[in-house]
Amino acid sequence: MSATHLPHPPGDTREFDFSDRDFRRICQMIHARAGIALAAGKRDMVYGRLSRRLRALGMNDFGQYLDRLEANPDGDEWQSFTNALTTNLTAFFREPHHFERLHSQLREIGSGQGTIRLWSCAASTGEEPYSMAITACEAFGSLTPPVKIVATDIDTQVLATAQRGVYPVERIASLDDATRRRYFQRGTGPNDGRCRVNPALQALIEFRPLNLLAPRYDVGGTFAALFCRNVMIYFDKPTQRDILSRLVAHMDAGSLLYTGHSENYLHAADLIQPCGRTLYRRQGAAVRA
Repeated sequence: MSATHLPHPPGDTREFDFSDRDFRRICQMIHARAGIALAAGKRDMVYGRLSRRLRALGMNDFGQYLDRLEANPDGDEWQSFTNALTTNLTAFFREPHHFERLHSQLREIGSGQGTIRLWSCAASTGEEPYSMAITACEAFGSLTPPVKIVATDIDTQVLATAQRGVYPVERIASLDDATRRRYFQRGTGPNDGRCRVNPALQALIEFRPLNLLAPRYDVGGTFAALFCRNVMIYFDKPTQRDILSRLVAHMDAGSLLYTGHSENYLHAADLIQPCGRTLYRRQGAAVRA
């Protein structure tokens, strides 16, 4: 006899009850806290990630967990909640044309302008700011280029990983041999299979937590280059516009905003203007030929 095909999937065997109301509350809470707009298709992802928090806290009910968050708006658990729901997809030299343009931009600025400030707005586990640091070293032919990189992220766990600068060797497999030798140290013994970024790169970067929904960004003045890539896709259009209005405050006439390949800012044409492939300048800034 052939195998029986059930007309319906078996009953829900989840460890915790997870109602439509629970999911709606989570969507509202993460949007208010971090600006992230969760689609209905993210329900299973949300359950999987937050279930770990329930286990860690010895809770058996999503409603109880969410009540705890709302009762303690300044509590430490909010950071764990946000970290759990933040997606961090990154790689060294992701979208390589941006680093080619950054190399050219740094060469154009030159070393006679004092310290050149760069900002990685969603640094994740560090691959982006370290790629920026390598690009700066290559542009100036030195491990101590006149560059300072501010690297921020809302997720404190990934920032801790970024600050350590230790990665599985597979993460640098796509880099050429010269880059791997110059900027990474291969682990041995108990660290076999891992690599560490050259400490000279770490010296160029300041890692700090920052929520892009904050009313102001405590990152100092303006930056020559702002990398805000593949993060705006998680925000709705009004939130994107609010963030862009704050980013523009840290751009001068020569600044470049590097954005993700799937991001479009036609709705913010009064704030920024395109000046290349996924590149923008502050509206009104002169575009170089």
